Amino acid sequence: MRLGAYPWPVSEFVDEVGLNVRGGDGGAGSVSFRREAHTPMGGPDGGDGGKGGDVWLVADRNTASLIAFRDHPHRKATSGAHGSGQKKHGHAGEDLEIKVPIGTQVSDQQGNVLADLPHAGDRWLAAEGGRGGHGNARFLSNNRRAPSFAEQGEHGQEQWLVLELKLLADVALVGFPNVGKSTLISRISAAKPRIADYPFTTLVPNLGVVRTDDEFEMVVADIPGLIEGAAEGKGLGHRFLRHIERSRALVVMLDLAEFAETDPATQAEVLLGELADYRPELLERPRLVIGSRSDMASEANLAAFDELSSAIPEVPEWLDESESPMVVSAITGEGMPELVGAMRRLVERSRDIEVPADGFVTLRPVPEGVEVMRTDDGGFEVLGRQARRAVALSDLTNPDAMDEVQRRLDSLGVDKALVRAGVREGDTVVIGDFSFDYSSGEEVPMMDGRRTGRDRKAGRSRS
Repeated sequence: MRLGAYPWPVSEFVDEVGLNVRGGDGGAGSVSFRREAHTPMGGPDGGDGGKGGDVWLVADRNTASLIAFRDHPHRKATSGAHGSGQKKHGHAGEDLEIKVPIGTQVSDQQGNVLADLPHAGDRWLAAEGGRGGHGNARFLSNNRRAPSFAEQGEHGQEQWLVLELKLLADVALVGFPNVGKSTLISRISAAKPRIADYPFTTLVPNLGVVRTDDEFEMVVADIPGLIEGAAEGKGLGHRFLRHIERSRALVVMLDLAEFAETDPATQAEVLLGELADYRPELLERPRLVIGSRSDMASEANLAAFDELSSAIPEVPEWLDESESPMVVSAITGEGMPELVGAMRRLVERSRDIEVPADGFVTLRPVPEGVEVMRTDDGGFEVLGRQARRAVALSDLTNPDAMDEVQRRLDSLGVDKALVRAGVREGDTVVIGDFSFDYSSGEEVPMMDGRRTGRDRKAGRSRS
């Protein structure tokens, strides 16, 4: 039996972090007119701004922990370049790929699952870059021969995410603290976990790879010890239990030592009960029950272990009967070859069945359109990407620009949406970084239109 491992220092394993992602901003469109020796008053030739870079999360087999985000939680893609004259378009910003461990689950701050990355190479768009703005050449028409305005680029999407790592393993070792899981995994693989004779030696999972002479390979996870109440979070129970979710098979280890706090039957009842309370489907996984630390076993515990079948719920009908409970000692090596063989058969059986995974989950894009909401100060705010883009022009004191704004808002049905929301004469309406006082039956008044403070600040940063 040849051995291997996926070692990492105990202090460097992190399995839950917050991550702030922001797509790059889109570049602004250019206002430019062709000026040549024989064409002093040429037409508009302002180019478009480049799109901002996207932020992607990518599952990577060489990334074992989320520690990279613990002290540096912010990630931002590069912005697109501004357009320029002669219809030169700005370069797009570069996408940012963030490598995360296989088995990373992504949620928003409210706990809604956004994505699950259970396989190497799985990708998820975490923050979309902003669209680049159109240059003034895009606004040329029969009625507008010299447009002197362009479009601002969009801000990149930004959001806080919660990354949670759930280990992927063929076999999860489940048992009370100090039952010998770490010693066992060090015996059958090349993993080197911290081992000592006190509870909760293992505070993070350890992974060991067992390779047999005929090239069979299985990954075994040493899950930190469970205690009664773990399913309710006692003793960091949820953090430990999450790593069992994606294991194909379970090896339940019961302590036979003379000084064990409880007898084997009680241990089995508590452990299986905690699994059922956390996720009932875990009891549907193929499992093997073993007696651990036989070198220190008492006669009473050995006898109790022999009668264990009555204390363990029956396995589902679609599973073959598990091997008879076996007794092992990782210290003396008793039962080790038999255990590895039984684990292999369990893994082969479970791979054939293939435990259903959560799969790849992603939120669908929000349908485009407009929505009107009442603001705290009694005004109204028009929401929606199209509405924000409709007013994102460079010079809102320009009559032609205001005509374009009005045309865009009319096509989106903004006026009708405001009326349905109960807008009244003189109410303040905010759309993105633009605000105006509502006047029924009239176009958006050019002189009343104004940038909000946040946009003036953004405008300075782009100049």
